[in-house]
Amino acid sequence: MTTPLRLGIAGLGTVGAGVVKIVQSHAGLLARRGGRPLVISAVSARSRGKDRGVDLSDYAWEDDPVALARRDDVDVLVELMGGSDGPAKAATEAALATGKDVVTANKAMLAIHGQALAETAEAAGRVIRFEAAVAGGIPVVKALTEGLAGNRIDRIMGVMNGTCNYILTRMEREGLPYETVFEEAQALGYLEADPTLDVGGIDAGHKLALLTAIGFGARVDFDAVELEGIERISIVDIRYAADMGFRIKLLGVAQTTGRGLEQRMSPCLVPANSPLGQLEGATNMVVLEGDAVGQIVLRGAGAGEGPTASAVMSDILDIARGFRVPPFGQPAAGLETARPARATVAAPYYLRIELQDKPGAMAKVAAVLGEAGVSIDRMRQTRHSETTAPVLFVTHKTTSDALDQALKGFAATGVVVGEPVSIRIEDV
Repeated sequence: MTTPLRLGIAGLGTVGAGVVKIVQSHAGLLARRGGRPLVISAVSARSRGKDRGVDLSDYAWEDDPVALARRDDVDVLVELMGGSDGPAKAATEAALATGKDVVTANKAMLAIHGQALAETAEAAGRVIRFEAAVAGGIPVVKALTEGLAGNRIDRIMGVMNGTCNYILTRMEREGLPYETVFEEAQALGYLEADPTLDVGGIDAGHKLALLTAIGFGARVDFDAVELEGIERISIVDIRYAADMGFRIKLLGVAQTTGRGLEQRMSPCLVPANSPLGQLEGATNMVVLEGDAVGQIVLRGAGAGEGPTASAVMSDILDIARGFRVPPFGQPAAGLETARPARATVAAPYYLRIELQDKPGAMAKVAAVLGEAGVSIDRMRQTRHSETTAPVLFVTHKTTSDALDQALKGFAATGVVVGEPVSIRIEDV
């Protein structure tokens, strides 16, 4: 086919400019791989005069992204504005309504409105592609929808926010407190305008919700994701975890259980010698487990101009080739409404308790753990002051309900100082 595939790019930030650069610098290569030329017809962004490091003079300009989506000379809307609602959603809906395909990096929009948008796209005979919405340059969406399509997916797990991984690894390497590294990351521009999207686990939770929908054939349900960020992680626990052979990661996990579909994004301890435990800096890693293939580990850059633009281009090339697949790997109407389940799979836990340094204190704590059905695998007492003594436990596998019962019981002992710290240890 020699008819060009005409692109309309809405959003010219880091990723949008990266896409323009790839189209301009690799025109011949893209045409050969896609079977037809790729051309940019028009672009849209909030500021027309901003220097983005790319030549935009050959492209029509639309101040309104919805008008861009409706243009007759646009075949594919490339939505790179971000935001769960507003212009991004309006432009996406306008593109689908006027018979255009959509490529997006917008995980927030799809995590919240993905089911409705998928149904709209399929009813119109269009596709929505979103490889760039999850883990940057890592082709995890393709892995699930294509490479592992013959598998029953048993578990999806991964580090999906590079900023959080950067903060945690820098805390450990430099011995710095969370607040110091947070301020450093903010000064370097690593954090979103609303930092809670990163450190609160929301950004990574959006990504997990999308992978869960594909992997388990469920309607995307961000509200069902249990979220806990890294704000409460201290350098003390990072050091103690390291001494016991673990590292702390903001880890997303999705798996089916007897009670329903479990989705959680929270700090976890992982073995330091595991692939996830060895992950450094702003890198992402996704682990996929299928009944036929076993475990697949995907690692790479989770953000940035080049990696994310690369993922956008992979989706554009699939559309150029005529490859069409439902957004979540199967028809949206057939996706099931999963029953949410709260961390029901038993796991060991790390506990740190500050005890009053007096006779009988340890016995009282041990009694509370026993009454809750929580058994101790390892225990360590660290250097302490004249009045209190930090005690570390690694439990045998237990349920979150049993652990919660124990944590509530500690308050009644009269020997526990402050709030105990508990962090799940994930089997990887």
